[in-house]
Amino acid sequence: MIPVALTIAGSDSGGGAGIQADLKVFAAFDVFGTSAITAVTAQNSMGVSAIHSVPPTVVASQIEAAFADLPVASVKIGMLGNAEVIDAVAETLSRHDANRIVLDPVLVATSGARLLPEEALAALVTLLLPRTLLLTPNLPEAAALTGSPLAMDETARIVQARALLAMGPKAVLIKGGHAVGPRSTDLLVDADGVTRFSAQRQGVGEIHGGGCMFSSAVAGGLARGWPLTASVSQAKGFISRAIAAAPSQALGSGARLLHPARRPGRRLGHNAAAPSSSIHKLPFLA
Repeated sequence: MIPVALTIAGSDSGGGAGIQADLKVFAAFDVFGTSAITAVTAQNSMGVSAIHSVPPTVVASQIEAAFADLPVASVKIGMLGNAEVIDAVAETLSRHDANRIVLDPVLVATSGARLLPEEALAALVTLLLPRTLLLTPNLPEAAALTGSPLAMDETARIVQARALLAMGPKAVLIKGGHAVGPRSTDLLVDADGVTRFSAQRQGVGEIHGGGCMFSSAVAGGLARGWPLTASVSQAKGFISRAIAAAPSQALGSGARLLHPARRPGRRLGHNAAAPSSSIHKLPFLA
C-alpha cells in the first residue's frame, strides 16, 4: 500500500514553501500527500505581500476529510496563523489519535513577515507540543519558543532543546542552517541523548522553503515506517542535495528556491527499506 502523509500548513503562491513544497517532497519520497490549508498567502522568492487566514472550522474539516477516507500515517504541521486554528488542529488530531506528528514552528517567513502572532505562541506550546513526535525549530525559532537569546554554540542549543523537550514533544531537532561555519549541523535531542547530523554548508545564499521541505521529508520517512533517526538522516541528505542544486536552477529573483525532485539514482521506491545513516550519537551534556 502506498503510504499517506498529511500536511497542515499555509499555501505559498510562489511554490517554494508551505503546502506546495510539502506535497512535492512527499511525492519525491513516494508518499501520497494530502493537505489541510490554514492560510492562503501571496508570496514569492522576494517576500509575502498578503495573507488570508482560513476559518478554523474549515481547517478542521479538511483534516477530518483526510482521516475519514485515507490511512494517514504521519502529519507535518507548518504555518498555523493564529490561536484559533491551533486549537482546531489540536482538537481534530487528538480525536484521530495522530501520533507521528512533525511540527515545524513557522513563526517568521524568510523575508521577515510575521506568520504567527506572539500571542499565539502559548497556544502552540500548550496544545500542540505535547502531541508532537518531533519539533523542528531553526535557531531563531528555538530562541523565541524558549524566551532565550540566540544559541551561539552547541552547548546552548542543547540547553534550549532540553527546555523544549520539557514542553512535551518526544524529540527536538535544532536545525543549524542559521549558524556559521563550514558545516551545517542539526542536533536531534531526545530522552536518550543527542545525535548530530552534519553536512557541508552550501554557499548559495538565502534559501526559501528549506525548513518546510526538511520537516516534510522527515514526515515522508515516518509515513514509510522508518524510525525517527533514519527519517531525519534521509531528510538531511535530501535537503542538502536540493540546496546544492539550487544555483543551477536559477529560479526567482530573491531567496533561492529549491526544487525537491528525485535525482537520478535516488528513487526510493515503494518497497525501499529504511536508509542507512552516518550519524554521531552523544550522551546528554551535563
